[in-house]
Amino acid sequence: MRVITGIYKGRRFDIPKTFKARPTTDFAKENIFNVLMGYIDFDGAEALDLFAGTGSISLELLSRGCKEVVSVEKDRDHARFISQCMQKIGAKNDVLVRGDVFKFLKGCHRQFDFIFADPPYALPELPTIPSLIFDCGVLKPGGVLVFEHGKHNEFSTLPHFREHREYGSVNFSIFTLEE
Repeated sequence: MRVITGIYKGRRFDIPKTFKARPTTDFAKENIFNVLMGYIDFDGAEALDLFAGTGSISLELLSRGCKEVVSVEKDRDHARFISQCMQKIGAKNDVLVRGDVFKFLKGCHRQFDFIFADPPYALPELPTIPSLIFDCGVLKPGGVLVFEHGKHNEFSTLPHFREHREYGSVNFSIFTLEE
């Protein structure tokens, strides 16, 4: 896993072979961040990385200048790996929450400029996540939500949907909340 651009550009982190999480591919990550350049300026933004997995997106967000990134990951080993990666780069502006994303969202009392959600593709609740994020009010007006999902999911009829991007087997639905 590598950081694509920014202050940590080129940094590589070896993911343990025992991990269940699959990081967003470098190809897909680079392309979706290129698209996002037209939606948001990450410099100084507050971001939320749901189902953080390996921490690949959190690292990318910090590298691109986010003021703070909150990474939510339930798996103990994955959370430990994210913590180790943050220590290696000396990041002080990543808040790691080891816990359930659904409980976190329902109890969260703050808003973010950018939210990235990459749930396991087989998660039964996957289709409900974009609506839950908007219902919980965690995205700031003018904010952007990127939702990574498999090819069998369709979100274009949901409120706030803007566009769909596909890179190989990786699909992204982009949502915005108007100001």
